[in-house]
Amino acid sequence: MIKRIYEPLDKFLQKGKALIIYGPRQVGKTTLLQKFLKTTNKKYKLDSGDNIKTQNILSSQDFSQILNYVEGYDLIAIDEAQNIPNIGMGLKIIIDNKPNISIIATGSSSFDLANKVGEPLTGRKKTITLYPVSQIELLDTHNKHELQERLEEFLIFGSYPEVVTARTQKQKIELLKELVNSYLLKDILDMEKVKGSKVLLDMLKLLAFQVGNQVSLHELATQLSIDVKTVARYLDLLEKTFVIKRLTGFSRNLRNEITSKHKYYFLDNGIRNAVISQFNNIADRADVGALFENFVMMERVKKLEYKNDYSLIYFWRNYAGNEIDLVEEKDGKLKAYEFKWNPGKKIKAPNEWTKSYPQASFKTVTSQDYLKFVT
Repeated sequence: MIKRIYEPLDKFLQKGKALIIYGPRQVGKTTLLQKFLKTTNKKYKLDSGDNIKTQNILSSQDFSQILNYVEGYDLIAIDEAQNIPNIGMGLKIIIDNKPNISIIATGSSSFDLANKVGEPLTGRKKTITLYPVSQIELLDTHNKHELQERLEEFLIFGSYPEVVTARTQKQKIELLKELVNSYLLKDILDMEKVKGSKVLLDMLKLLAFQVGNQVSLHELATQLSIDVKTVARYLDLLEKTFVIKRLTGFSRNLRNEITSKHKYYFLDNGIRNAVISQFNNIADRADVGALFENFVMMERVKKLEYKNDYSLIYFWRNYAGNEIDLVEEKDGKLKAYEFKWNPGKKIKAPNEWTKSYPQASFKTVTSQDYLKFVT
């Protein structure tokens, strides 16, 4: 079993605060929680947000009902907490009246759970996000040479826990197809105003072919035969349910820099390839550059999250067509990175970038040295 970055989970528990664990479906949140509960000395109650009785109690705002529900326990753990209406207020009542009780709540849709716990739990929560397995986590069982040897596998099949540990390519493909068909869009489709999965899957297919490129909402709207506002709403929902990651353009208000469009990356390469049903080998693909860029970008996102590095991330492009894949801004300092599958000749930063930001560092990340960048 792969050791996750947040083990042991008890180091994140704080009295008077709920621990909220976000992350995509099937990424290992429940496993992480259950593994912790097996080792804890606390007397705990594990419940699910899918339980109707639990929903009724914790959404009731009835103090006596809620406090009776937690009576006698040191720890309350609620899986899929986003399914409970007013869960934030319910947890607030517990924290304010039973401050010695530890609380853990997991959720696979950040928009639902974040909205429900946001205001009621201001100052009363700690949040962590669990992603598909990171290269950092895999270093616990592999050395860097072994990870490098498996790079092609990660580019094609991604790193969802079950997929990483599956023994054959056939098993990996079956698992990814099941993820896309049964879990990927579940949180969005459970919401009102989203009637079916076809337009969402069609949108994801279009995004899959535009990884690393700027995305025009108007073009998506035209291709999908829906209005621009609906496109924007669906993209927002896909990001908040951990399917895609949006990157905005960097600018210091220079007129020749583009900031109106965004780039979208898939949280996991395997999901991207499953959406378009392409699992052929790297040697037979024309999109290896996009696959490498998506992989490195998301591994970097995981690293920044897991190392508590609060750098802001962007891409950079000007109207002359010059661009940089990733710009990180932290404490007023800029670091720029270009991702290239083939090591080849050394690449220099665009002159326009160097002139505008002479203090910024610039580095090329390739398939030979990416591990230094993501671990």
